[in-house]
Amino acid sequence: MKFAVLAFGALGFGVVTVAGFSADRQPDLILRDAAVGCLVTAMAGRWFWRVLDRAFAETVAARRATADQAAIAAAAAAASAPAPAAKTTLVRPALAPKTSSSSVR
Repeated sequence: MKFAVLAFGALGFGVVTVAGFSADRQPDLILRDAAVGCLVTAMAGRWFWRVLDRAFAETVAARRATADQAAIAAAAAAASAPAPAAKTTLVRPALAPKTSSSSVR
């Protein structure tokens, strides 16, 4: 929030200063107007930032609620579904140990 206030305030100061110099006004009037412009844009920027922050938080909360409801529905569907039939798989017989085929002659 501090960054937003500083950024919007600096933006307002700069815009009013450039506008004052381009209008060929006196420097003391330009700086006074720029200071007022800085305060006004900083407060407007603070309000705007709060609106964006609140909208972001509401969006995240809504998406989490939707995801939680989907997870609960999936769990309920999985619990109510009949168990799948057991698959019969061919089991490979265990290998018999090798017998030594050494013949003594």
